[in-house]
Amino acid sequence: MPLLPKRVKYRKTQRRSRAHDATRGTTLAFGSFGLQTLERHWLTNIQIEAARVALTRNMKRKGKLWIRVFPDKSVTARPPETRMGKGKGAPDKWVAVIRPGNILLNWTVCPNRPPVNPCAWRLPNCPWAPGSSVVTGN
Repeated sequence: MPLLPKRVKYRKTQRRSRAHDATRGTTLAFGSFGLQTLERHWLTNIQIEAARVALTRNMKRKGKLWIRVFPDKSVTARPPETRMGKGKGAPDKWVAVIRPGNILLNWTVCPNRPPVNPCAWRLPNCPWAPGSSVVTGN
């Protein structure tokens, strides 16, 4: 089930600036490991869901996973081969705005089971794998 808001005040949002580093969501709040991003980009709701499924399968459900980002921004798209004018397109997908320093996800492992590889997020399908690093808690 893809992530999307239940209700929004305005269906079509402006693009806004992605400049500057993250100020909120930069500390490890849950679990013992976290994935911190080093680049700025958009993560779609489908990418977040695909990464969640891939990571829980890789962990073989031996730990707990927290997703720290939520796609709350709508991105519009026009149908292909449409002429200019006639207004803004319809909402096409939902994205989460990611800035450098954001913690994307946290995970922990059960103490009575064999440890899960903390680099399990380096799967080929993960959209955030190249520009991110693993942070550890105390």
